[in-house]
This record gives sequence, structure tokens and C-alpha cells, in this order.
Amino acid sequence: MIIAGVDEVGRGPLAGAVVTAAVILDKNNPISGLKDSKKLSEKKREMLYEEICSKALCWHIGRAEVFEIDQINILQATFLAMQRAVDGLTLQPHKVLVDGNKAPEFSMPADAIIGGDGIVAEISAASIIAKVTRDREMCQLAKIYPGYGLEKHKGYGTKMHMQALIQLGPSEIHRSSFAPVKALL
Repeated sequence: MIIAGVDEVGRGPLAGAVVTAAVILDKNNPISGLKDSKKLSEKKREMLYEEICSKALCWHIGRAEVFEIDQINILQATFLAMQRAVDGLTLQPHKVLVDGNKAPEFSMPADAIIGGDGIVAEISAASIIAKVTRDREMCQLAKIYPGYGLEKHKGYGTKMHMQALIQLGPSEIHRSSFAPVKALL
């Protein structure tokens, strides 16, 4: 049975897209050290990212942009990004396993697994791919939108980010539907 693991990164931040990944691992080419991306050092995540990219049968990034998050809400945008990730896979999975307590509709059966990024290898791999991808994007956006500290907090509502928002005002990559940003518009 071909299983795709799916996870997201970026539901909580005040800026940037929500990024998801779908990964189908090769049972004959295992990857050791897979776990929830939040429990790995940046260096280890980067190493595993490269290994997953080269050893997985296939993987795909899905995303929902800031304007989509603001239009349909963060949960629906996350589901849309997950559907895009699975739809982009070059192999059709028989089943999708999603980290969390809810899964979007797919064209195949899907199960939501709370804490799945820590117990299902395919979801752990998706977690790592999504996290590294979004973190890299936020570092690139920091060059385009200097002063917000995006390379440090990755768009989350830290004290530093809130102070920058007050000083600079929201940019076009800030989620205007999120209360702290909305309050400044």
C-alpha cells in the first residue's frame, strides 16, 4: 500500500504562506532519524531534508498564500495547501495520513493522526520538508521586507515582530485577517 504523509508549517504566524508537504517514502530505502521537525536542530533538519529529497519515492510542496488565508481562513487555507501537496505527487497514494485532528477531503481515504509527525515516518518526513521550505522562504522574504526580523522569528508573533509591526506597519505579506495585524490596519 502506498502511503502519503502530510503535514503543515505556518498556521500560526502573522506573515507568509502556510506551507504543506506530502511525502511517499521508499520502504526499501529507509531514512533514520525522522521525527517531528520541531524536535530537530536546524542543522539536522537540513541534513534530513536533503536525504528525504533524494530517497523518497516522491514528494511535493503545497501552499496557500496570504491572500487565500485572508479570504477563506487559516484552517481552510491549510486544507487547500494539503490538497495541493497530495495532488502534486507523481505517484497516487492509496491512503493519506495527516498530522492533526482533522484531514481535508482527498480523492483517496485519509486519516488524521494527532501527534503523527512524531510517530509516522511519512508525516515526519513531510513535517521536515515543509519546515525547511518555509524557513528558507522566510529568510528570502526578510531580504525583501527588511526590518521585521523574519529570518529570526519566521513570521510568528514574537515581541520583536510585534514591535516591528508597530514601527513599520504591516506589509503585503502580513495576514490582515489575523487580529494583531488587523488592529494595525
